[in-house]
Amino acid sequence: MIAVPGGGNEAAADHRTAAGAESDPRAVRAAVAPTSRLEGDPSISLAPPPSPAPGLPAGTEEASAHVLVDGVATDARLVRFGESRARLEQEMDAAVDRTDVLFGPVRRDRSRGIDVREVVVGGWRVEIEVEPERRALLRERARRGAAAASLRGPVEVRAIIPGRIVAVSVVGGDAIDAGQPILVVEAMKMQNELRAPREGLVERIAVAVGDTIQVGDLLVVIH
Repeated sequence: MIAVPGGGNEAAADHRTAAGAESDPRAVRAAVAPTSRLEGDPSISLAPPPSPAPGLPAGTEEASAHVLVDGVATDARLVRFGESRARLEQEMDAAVDRTDVLFGPVRRDRSRGIDVREVVVGGWRVEIEVEPERRALLRERARRGAAAASLRGPVEVRAIIPGRIVAVSVVGGDAIDAGQPILVVEAMKMQNELRAPREGLVERIAVAVGDTIQVGDLLVVIH
């Protein structure tokens, strides 16, 4: 198990996702980065418990925190020794397993809206990607829209990156083929071409050139 300290919280007045699920605004989603990922490595959600136990007094060298992992309380504890050193403690078979952890600097991937951090756990180096749980849920919803392309009925194409619309290649009523370019999103001075996930008719264009979009925003409806 890898414990990842804070990855940037996203505050919002309404923390209910578009899919109707409630997400803790303090929660983050952590996953092994592609550079370190092995097949089957899952992503996990980390959040403070609803009623966190009081920590140590301010100014003490050690600080510990219990967290929820995928909504389930864990007995693991991260004991910090400054900004870069820590020890992960977990009760196993009436004994306490201790693992040394080193944290590298955080690198911001602005094009994807995530933080990337190098972590050394028990001598093994991995890179961890961290993003607010609410953003991760919106991104999953956008991917589900693409996955539904093989089903009947309208398909909602949603943004999976934030950016600005710089080109729209179709209009309502157009017949399109799978893979046909439909619009271009500019993010971090790079242009990303969005293609149709399936053939059909363009039922609705929800954006126009110049619009600023966020992850999860509706872009096009294809029927």
